[in-house]
Amino acid sequence: MPDLPRRSLLAGALAAPLAVALPASPAIAYTGSGADARALRAAIAGLPDVDARALRAAIAGLPDADATAALVRVGGRDGRWRGSAGVHDLESGRPADPDARFRAGSTTKVVTAATVLRLAAEGRINLDGPVQRHLPGLLGGRFRPVTVRQLLNHTSGIPAGDGLGTTFEEVYARRFETLDPQRVAASAGAKEPEFCPGRRQHYLNINYTFLGLLIERVTGRPYASEATRLVLAPAGMRDTYFPGTDPRILGPHNRGYQAVRRADGTTELLDVTEWNQADRFAAGDMISTTADLERLLTGLFRGRIVPRPLMRELFAVPSDITGASYSAGGLQRHESGGTVYWVKTGGRYGYNSAIAGTCDLRRTIVYSVNSTDAKSEDRNPVVGRIITAALK
Repeated sequence: MPDLPRRSLLAGALAAPLAVALPASPAIAYTGSGADARALRAAIAGLPDVDARALRAAIAGLPDADATAALVRVGGRDGRWRGSAGVHDLESGRPADPDARFRAGSTTKVVTAATVLRLAAEGRINLDGPVQRHLPGLLGGRFRPVTVRQLLNHTSGIPAGDGLGTTFEEVYARRFETLDPQRVAASAGAKEPEFCPGRRQHYLNINYTFLGLLIERVTGRPYASEATRLVLAPAGMRDTYFPGTDPRILGPHNRGYQAVRRADGTTELLDVTEWNQADRFAAGDMISTTADLERLLTGLFRGRIVPRPLMRELFAVPSDITGASYSAGGLQRHESGGTVYWVKTGGRYGYNSAIAGTCDLRRTIVYSVNSTDAKSEDRNPVVGRIITAALK
């Protein structure tokens, strides 16, 4: 594998030169045909409020130390822009596939929340009813009743469940093992609550693990089947699926890499494309495309997926909890320049993604960045540039 310096990983700029030269950065690619191509050419020319030059610059120069590829879609009433940059893989140096599938990570939570809201609209789930009624025995006696709504907005107080390790090295070594979501939920329910339900907001995957199990219990069908029937199909997300225990990404995809530090102080990029993500389940085990995630965002906000009486839940942030920002729709409220955006990011090793938009869809942003440190607490510089350019 080629070596790259990685400042955030090594807590300082590496003085050592690159061990292997990177493949030359391919030209940024723009795709489309017919009416789409005409609209795209107009967007690239610079429709109002879409800064095409800034967006091109944001993803230029890939691959670099921070990312090997980037796919971006900016849309809304004020114009459209589509772009991709980087490589399909470091070995061949082929241009990145702009229509590639990728691990969408926690953007899965928006699909899960929408599935629950659809079932609530059908009267099969009571948002204010205790989850213990449907999943008896998973939460120990120390837990007070936890409502479905509290799972949706991360105010349940349920602690994180057990995983396959706590460091990258540990989980990488076990990346082809299967950790059943029921085991993850049971391990969380055997611990002490973090806080009384409804008192605080703490974003954790475990809330959506429980929601996935709830969906299965009330429907008698696998989570993936119900999420596909109730959300993916109505949204037209034909290239999105849930891999379960299959470690592969089926169909066109760009390789994902994770930077790790060697004993000699250099940084190695490990290919992390194949990985069994079954334990992420309803919290993060989805493979999608930027086009499909854009369809999810627009379908949700136009009322095509969640029935309108329950659409308010998409933007319902607890008003009685200081600092709360997550809604019952799996989205996070973010204000920039006086404009409120509803956002969901996702990160699995090798892949960062996000959807964001104003509730009136005046501006939407979808990206997938093949980050070389996708689980870092620091924002990836490429992601930062994309966001800055998209919000200009």
